[in-house]
Amino acid sequence: MLFKKALLSAIALGAMFAGSIARAENLETFRVGIIGGENEADRLRNYQCIVDQLPKAIGVKEVKLFPATDYDGVIQGLLGGTLDYAELGASGFAKIYLTDPKAVEPILTTIQTDGATGYYSIMVARKDSGIKTLADAKGKKLGFADPDSTSGYLIPVTSLPKDIKAPVKEYFGETGFGGGHENLVLAVKDGKFDVGTTFGSGVGDFSEGYTSGNLRKMVDKGIIDMKDFVEVWKSPLIPNGPIVVRTSLDADMKSKFKKFMLDLPKTDPACFAATMGGDFKAYTEVNTEFYQPIIDARKAQIGG
Repeated sequence: MLFKKALLSAIALGAMFAGSIARAENLETFRVGIIGGENEADRLRNYQCIVDQLPKAIGVKEVKLFPATDYDGVIQGLLGGTLDYAELGASGFAKIYLTDPKAVEPILTTIQTDGATGYYSIMVARKDSGIKTLADAKGKKLGFADPDSTSGYLIPVTSLPKDIKAPVKEYFGETGFGGGHENLVLAVKDGKFDVGTTFGSGVGDFSEGYTSGNLRKMVDKGIIDMKDFVEVWKSPLIPNGPIVVRTSLDADMKSKFKKFMLDLPKTDPACFAATMGGDFKAYTEVNTEFYQPIIDARKAQIGG
């Protein structure tokens, strides 16, 4: 609760701090935003290794974590200049870019175990629901993860119409949001939604939650058993979300931070796996151009 209050206070003071971001060269506290959608205690535990190791690597006194209740909490913190680093979905970055293209810069993304730099939106249903295909889901209740989620909302709402030959809101009987990926899958499990959209690497076996992604994290934590679910739909490949840093961050600190992260898969594989939530191969460098298709899709969705 204290972390949430701190983040909300930081966001509220964002405009006031914006004019004093020049303090970056003397930064003592490096502020990490963590998007919502997963149990807060789990998120804090997964990032503890970053808190322990990063100060020495980049030359700050401390690293503080700010877990938000939803995606927009971190997005607003980054826009206000009150967060220094976060790992976002592609749509979350697109929202920031379309609001202020100079607020943050994407520097890294993950590489899947098969070498791909993308993942998939996965629509699931309970196995005992009788829903196995999109045709079976017609007229049913569809749940999305979060309005700012790439795989949990933007891609399904823009890609599904091509497969169902109709607008999403006309094809499904009702739509709603689950409050993050973990909560969305649990809502499907509990029957609050007939089908729901989350994400996975698409690599490996669905029966194991694939090699990475929300389903795999939930399986590893013992929250769900994939035997209870079926895959109803899988999207086209989506660019893996970026690690972003505040653009006004000191250039030397950016360089040290990028090196720390690029080295992390080798220097501390367990930390790399914990923060990224699954089995990935490494990080690779990216820039805004890598996310242009998602920026365009989000812009078109807003316009529509």
